[in-house]
Order: sequence, then C-alpha cells, then structure tokens
Amino acid sequence: MGVSRGISRVVSLVPSLTEAVAVSAPGRLVGVTDWCTHPTDLDGAGVVRIGGTKNPDVARIVALRPDLVIANEEENRAPDLAALRAAGVPVAVTEIRDLPQALRELDRLLVGTLGLARPRWLTDAEAAWARVEPGEERVAFVPVWRKPWMVLGRDTFAGDLLARLGIRNAYAGHSERYPRVPVEELAGAGCDLVVLPDEPYRFTASDGPEAFPGLPAALVSGRHLTWYGPSLAEAPAVLARALRAAR
Repeated sequence: MGVSRGISRVVSLVPSLTEAVAVSAPGRLVGVTDWCTHPTDLDGAGVVRIGGTKNPDVARIVALRPDLVIANEEENRAPDLAALRAAGVPVAVTEIRDLPQALRELDRLLVGTLGLARPRWLTDAEAAWARVEPGEERVAFVPVWRKPWMVLGRDTFAGDLLARLGIRNAYAGHSERYPRVPVEELAGAGCDLVVLPDEPYRFTASDGPEAFPGLPAALVSGRHLTWYGPSLAEAPAVLARALRAAR
C-alpha cells in the first residue's frame, strides 16, 4: 500500500473502510459508494455518492480529484481499479481474509498510508477479540444470498469471526469461497444451526428461517459479521448474543 503524504481527499469504494476513515479522520472523505451507510451523516457532510462497489462511476471519481482511492480485492473489480490508475488516480487495495489480517490492513491503511495516530477503536477491537473464549462448538452453514442460495465457503473474514465464537462452518473446506448450494442440500447437511446475516442479502425472521424448518436460526448483524472497521470493537458481544439466542 505504501506510505503517502498530504492525503486530504479520499474516495472509499468499501463500506467498512468508509466508516473506518470517517471515524478516524473526519473531513477527508470526498466520495463513497451508494452502499456506504455508516456513519449515518455522510450525506450531510457533503460527501459525493459515486455508484456501487461493483459499478463505480470512474469519471465522477476522477472529477473529485482524490489523493487516494481505497478499495478491496474482493469487493471491487480489477477493471475499475485499473481505469482509475490509468487516469492517474492512486489506488490502495486491501486484502482481508481473517481477523489478524484485517487488523494489520487497517493499521497499514490508517497509520501507514494516511499518517494517522492509531485509532482507539482499533486497539479496542484487538483487545475485544483477544478476550473471546469460544463456548461449545456448533456446526453451521451461513447463507449470504438467496435465489440462488450461496453460503460462506473457504477463507472468509466472516467465517473466521464465527470460528472464534465457536461456530464451525460446514462449508469451510469447500473449493469456492462463496459456493452455490441447493437448499435441499443445506437443509439435509445435519448442522446444528443456520446463521443468517442481514447483508448482503437481508435475511429476516420471515425471510430465511422458514427454508430450514426445525433448525435453530441465528439472525445476526451483517455489519458486525462482515465489516472490518469500528464495528469490530463491539462485534464479539453483538454476535455472541445473537448466537446464544438461537437454541
């Protein structure tokens, strides 16, 4: 990612990194995606919306004259990042597959690249997860989409968080990171639990659990399960409560 100086205009293509920068360096964000929902006052701060994570408006981003665009290798498309670089825009790309990597990448971005003092929330998040003591292991599958059904597979940040809380992902050994799995296979997988986050697909009490009758369903906050930012500090407690409730 490299160390840069004088970065005062930042465009974020990743919702969780948007929150991390906005909380740690107020005033530096000039552009964010349509999916960036935290902090909730982004629009009031005059930040420009530049499209989605998968279809950002490259011309609009270039017109904002950013000193840096921050992205993620999983959430953003390589052709969009290449187009930004071709236009002379510096791009920093994060790679995050587990909690230790998330903590390192956040430190590298915020401290190393943006030149900030290490945010208190990042230290708090590290400490909160260090205190986690997983309880009895339960085996679960974790849908992230419906129509078609897709679940967490191997090497995912969310899967790593759940493992630290005692949830073993039934599809952690799958060859794909987000495999499509027929609902009939999921229902007959012999798991103890289904974990249903409210993003990227918004599973609710009336949309998701009914597909797996008789199986306990944990409805969890997608922001606390999949975002790597300030929400990490409270994520262990928030997720643990939701998991305990699913019995």
